[in-house]
Amino acid sequence: MLVDGSIGFSADLGAISSSAQSSERAGFDGVWAPETGRDPFLPLLVAAEHTQTLQVGTGIAVAFARNPMTLASLANDMQQFSKGRFLLGLGSQIKAHIEKRFSMPWSHPAPRMREMIVAMRTIWDSWNNGTKLEFRGDFYTHTLMTPFFNPGPNPFGPPKVFLAAVGEQMTKVAAEVADGMLVHGFTTERYLKEVTLPAIEIGLAKSGRARNEFQLSYPAFVVTGNNEAEVQAASQFVKGQISFYGSTPAYRPVLELHGWGDLQTELNTLSKRGAWTEMAALIDDDVLNAFAVVAEPKDVADGLIQRFGDVIDRISFYAAVDVSNPSWAQTLSDLKAHQPAN
Repeated sequence: MLVDGSIGFSADLGAISSSAQSSERAGFDGVWAPETGRDPFLPLLVAAEHTQTLQVGTGIAVAFARNPMTLASLANDMQQFSKGRFLLGLGSQIKAHIEKRFSMPWSHPAPRMREMIVAMRTIWDSWNNGTKLEFRGDFYTHTLMTPFFNPGPNPFGPPKVFLAAVGEQMTKVAAEVADGMLVHGFTTERYLKEVTLPAIEIGLAKSGRARNEFQLSYPAFVVTGNNEAEVQAASQFVKGQISFYGSTPAYRPVLELHGWGDLQTELNTLSKRGAWTEMAALIDDDVLNAFAVVAEPKDVADGLIQRFGDVIDRISFYAAVDVSNPSWAQTLSDLKAHQPAN
């Protein structure tokens, strides 16, 4: 199993190089940079410059804040600069953010995302193979590529594309046109196996690919610690994240599968008042244990493998991991030694 870390959360861009080098030395296979307080591509450029083997990926870049040409160009440069180590992780975000934060159009997210990725691949094909750029879709049109704007073939080929998804329609799109899927942290073992995997099989069948040609990446919630205070702090952090995601209507089906649909309604109401502490208090132990592995440090790897070892190809953690801590170092070693069934 591949094990990934994360970079880019820090406000200090100057710390990126040392953070990436530490991740590489610790044995991580890759790092993901989020699009939260900054654009995710810049920290990855720095990370790629200061490492040799570490894969670097956007986790995620907001697709609908951009267009296929700008994404194709950025990803092509990152792939060449990193010598083939770049992973383009894309996500749709939600309507309010696309329209009100980015001032970009929102419509039919799953079909639009499918078209965006296909258009991007068409652009890469034009650059790498000299084919005429002729893409005409319902949302995007790309028919002009003069030599002055053509970067030419990338010696490392196009990067792998990962798509973040929760709902069945976007999951099918991921399996049809992407190289892998970024499973959302707000995904339980039951939802993954009963809803996500069947949708992936449908998408793969449409693309004519087998399951071993598609990677599943999962950011795991973990509650652990070396003492009661650390466990409590981890628990409160995870409960806060679960309550935040649970307030989003688009993620309601995950809760409904467990019979917790009313919880989503309560969380959504509280979120509109900014009552974040009250929201976290609604996450009881049953909900916490459904979303997170709650275990002693020595048992974290076993807990993750028991839940996801037969379906997940690469895993990361939904919180910073102190690899200098011997228990975390052992967790990484145990996970990397595990061979996924796929």
